[in-house]
Amino acid sequence: MKLGIFMQPLHLLGTPYHEMYDMDFACAIHADKVGYDEFWMGEHTSQRTEPVTNALQFLSALIPVTERIKLCTGVLNLPHHHPARIAADVAMFDHMSKGRFIMGIGPGGTASDFEVYKSDHKASGAMLASCYQMIRAIWNSEAPYDLESAHHKVSIKNTVNESLGLGLMPAPYQNPFPRVATSAMSNLSSTARLAGANDWDVISANFNLPLTVASHWQSYTDGAQSAGVKPDRRNWRIARSVFVADSQAQADEYLARKTNSLATYFNLMATLLKSVGYANILKARPDMSDDEITVDYCVKEMVIAGDAKSVVDQLVAFSETTGPFGTLLTTFHEWDDEPLWRRSMELTAKEVMPKFSEYMEPRLAEAEQAEYAQ
Repeated sequence: MKLGIFMQPLHLLGTPYHEMYDMDFACAIHADKVGYDEFWMGEHTSQRTEPVTNALQFLSALIPVTERIKLCTGVLNLPHHHPARIAADVAMFDHMSKGRFIMGIGPGGTASDFEVYKSDHKASGAMLASCYQMIRAIWNSEAPYDLESAHHKVSIKNTVNESLGLGLMPAPYQNPFPRVATSAMSNLSSTARLAGANDWDVISANFNLPLTVASHWQSYTDGAQSAGVKPDRRNWRIARSVFVADSQAQADEYLARKTNSLATYFNLMATLLKSVGYANILKARPDMSDDEITVDYCVKEMVIAGDAKSVVDQLVAFSETTGPFGTLLTTFHEWDDEPLWRRSMELTAKEVMPKFSEYMEPRLAEAEQAEYAQ
């Protein structure tokens, strides 16, 4: 199994931008130091509490100060970008990082971003697929370019001068291309189905309940089989809110703090999702009211916390519902107590993951044999 950290990132409203960026940067360096395999950074143009507006720009600063960790966009919201811009930027980043890159893409999910870009939320899934297809077409082509899809047109014909390098667009460092991943949030997610049909990796959100997470693999498998693709559970990343302490008493003491960052996170997320009509994502029952989605409910249902042994046991129990998966993405939560969160990351990498991986590896191998036998 692999271990990564996923950052929306979500911070307290009003925190100065530079302080948020400094914390996110320190988290990435620490993750690389203690043995994480992947670091995922989200982007939003107009969300004050999720302040990274350009994931590739942020990640590029990490290339010279990290050694082995993969730097991943989580995600590039393709309906809000021109495919030629993303094709060029991703190719450049892939070369700069020498292939230490996974290309996370998505349809976008922030209402204010859709407004600022004047993009249609209802068409975002189709635009995601179209934009990525255009990006791949650019990488697969040589000048002159004359490419067109339902949503985009890319043309460089009249100004090409190969002897001067004019009109030539870069292709990525990785051969043939960086691995692609996308995120899923809703039950029986259509985005997960799209990922399966395109042989992309899929990431299940940390604020999904276990049964919703399990439904993502069902959708992914349906999409893969419809396109003749063999689904591979190692391509499934599941994000969880994980806090590991040196003792159960220490974990309990932290969770008892009224303003601990796990409680703050779920208060912000629940309030946000309720405000935009997406509260169903958090509900354990169809008839559950929005008022029942409290901070205590969210922490109880969606947080894995305790000492290392307890966390391993909880992850095993969680995976019994979801089925095996290839990568655990722990979710970044604001460092309200920096030493505790740094220690949590270290314990996750050095004590939790070896045990959890020991449990999971045979199940991944068994699932792989079963899927290839079909």
